[in-house]
Amino acid sequence: MAKTNQHIGSSLDSLLEETGELAEVNAAAIKHVIAWEIKQKMEAEHISKTKMAKLMGTSRSALDRVLDPANTSVTLHTLDNAARAVGKTLRIELC
Repeated sequence: MAKTNQHIGSSLDSLLEETGELAEVNAAAIKHVIAWEIKQKMEAEHISKTKMAKLMGTSRSALDRVLDPANTSVTLHTLDNAARAVGKTLRIELC
């Protein structure tokens, strides 16, 4: 009798949840999108990194952490400052 794969038909989310990686992958995906949106807005508004850091009231290195899609350790406060500096609102909701 042939062995059947228990994961056929299951979702990627269920696999990641089973391996304990779902929260980490979701955080990385969210951070990637936020960093991309802020970069796009900075480019559209011709805002340099130096000016952006000043608008946020922070350092260039802190801004670099915001713009680094792989860095998920940025605080909500810092992300909110970045969003406001480019005229956006950071919204977080539980679904």
